[in-house]
Order: sequence, then structure tokens, then C-alpha cells
Amino acid sequence: MGTMTLHQLRIFCAVVQAATMTRAGKQLGLAQPTLSQQLSKLEESVGTRLFDRTGGQMTLTEAGQFLARQAQMILNDFDSVEAGLREFSSGHRGIIRLAGLNSIIRVLMPEAIARLAETFAEMEFDIHEVAPAEALELLYGRSVNIGLIAANSVAQSSLSFIQIPVMSDPYVFAVPSHLKLSAIGDPGRDLPPPDRKILNSSIQFNFGTQHTQTVAQWYQQVLPHHRQIAQCRSYEVALSMVRAGLGVCLIPALAAHDRNGGPSGIDLYATDQPDRQMVALVPAQYCRVDPYKTFLHILQETAGTVRLPKILPMPPFIRQAAARRDERIAG
Repeated sequence: MGTMTLHQLRIFCAVVQAATMTRAGKQLGLAQPTLSQQLSKLEESVGTRLFDRTGGQMTLTEAGQFLARQAQMILNDFDSVEAGLREFSSGHRGIIRLAGLNSIIRVLMPEAIARLAETFAEMEFDIHEVAPAEALELLYGRSVNIGLIAANSVAQSSLSFIQIPVMSDPYVFAVPSHLKLSAIGDPGRDLPPPDRKILNSSIQFNFGTQHTQTVAQWYQQVLPHHRQIAQCRSYEVALSMVRAGLGVCLIPALAAHDRNGGPSGIDLYATDQPDRQMVALVPAQYCRVDPYKTFLHILQETAGTVRLPKILPMPPFIRQAAARRDERIAG
């Protein structure tokens, strides 16, 4: 049996998690021929095949399944040793690599970074604003140390990280400010045709998450005559379309946060949707050592001071739709 290297084990684990060579290469910043070469060397070292390769698909053999479990523990232990040794190095210079949603990063990070600098003056940050699935890929590829995402945005079965609660973020219904909904019980009866058209024009998101289907179902229940006029991958773009009077959208309140207390030209109404639970995904070895431990604590404290934009009471037609749904579930 030959000698395995940490580099080979990192590549192996990245391919296992990503399921394809292309995605693994993207995570690691390596070309596909390099990945193939290193995997072949690893198989030569262990003396057996780790993958069955058929029709472009890669499936772990029994030996591969065994190595996947062991390699993950080996790499976690090595990362833990590295993180621990940093505590003994002179000074506090280092880099925290973080990936997550723009809506939480832009609100929390400025203050959190400033507060961390009071203790760790030499810290640097490498920040990636990405969708939840990509944040998870970067974590598995060890390109980042922390992921900031919504807890329900990825399958729980796919997670092997510690989840640290950060904050609760309510979902709100964003509409142009001239569209007054506080007394609307039946949009078809209570709104003039131009306003009814705006209300039935939905702007939705496609982050490739589990929550996307839940949001689509919500529109069907609350606005059965709605039409999706746009699909966005940025809350900022969606809010700009709402402000222009093109339609309405269901968004997390944090996405509408600004220094002035709320977005101009837009009203936010409470909804019956469960709050978005924002969490920090962290490999276990980083939870126990600084500067990560201190930063995560500061992140939670900073989240506790955030003032969400003004949220108006739930419109009657949304409350009625929620009651009908609950009756169906109970029946």
C-alpha cells in the first residue's frame, strides 16, 4: 500500500460531496484532469478502486464508502489541529472565510467585523455572497469556514456541520406603497382593476432551495389568480420591481432592511409564513477556538440589535387564506 496525502483526501472528499468532478473542481479551484490524476494516484495507493465509473456517473465502492467516512474524520482532525495551533502563533493575524446570503451579510457583517477588530485587530475577511446551495458546496470544499444561510434552505440530511442560531427573520408581503391592503378582505371585490392587476403579479425567487416550492404554494393559496411575471435571484432586484409598481413579492424582512428603517416606495405586511431561521453552519473544530468562537458570539449579539423595517398588520385576505388552509389540514 502506498502513501496517501492530505491533498488527495481533500480531493476525494470534495468529489464525494459534490457528486461530480466538474462541481468538485469548481469548489477546489482545480482542473478536472488534475482531479482525475490525483484520484487515480489515491486508488493506486490504497490498492483498490474507490469509485465505479459508468456512463459518466461516479458511485462509491464499498472501499470508497469506508474511506469517505474515515477521510472526513481525518480532515476534521487535521483542521482542528491547524485551528488550535493558530492560538499559539504570535499576534492574531488570520482570515475568516465566510459564505452566505446577501441579505444577512450586508446587515450583520459591518458591525460584527468592527466589534471583532477590537479584540483581533489583524483579522481579515474573505466574504462570498452566494445562494445557500453554493455556500454548502464551499463549506464541503473547505473554501470557507462559516456559512450563513436559512435553516430550511437545504436538506437537513445533507448537513454535517454544527448549526448555530443567529436570528429569526419574518417573511413579509412587499407591495408598492400606493397599494393599501389593510382593509382588503376580497381583492376581486375591494380593489379597482389596476390595483388588482398589480396584486396578482407575483415576483418570485429561484435560489434552488426547498423553500421555493413552499413559496409557490403560498401564492396559490393567497392569490389563486396570480401570474408570475418575473423570477429573480436577488432580493434587491425584486424590491426594485415592486417599487416600480410591477408587482408584489414575499420576502424576508431582513432583505428590505436599510439604514433609514425600510425601503422607500414599498409597504411591508405581516404574513402567515413561518419565520426564516438564520443559522451559521460551522465545522465542529472551528466552534471551540478563536477567532471563530468569538466571532460567532459577536454575530449572535449583533443580530439581537437589528431593528427590522416597519411591518404593517396582516391584511384580512391573507388571514382568511391562512384560516382556510388550517381548516383543510385539521379536516
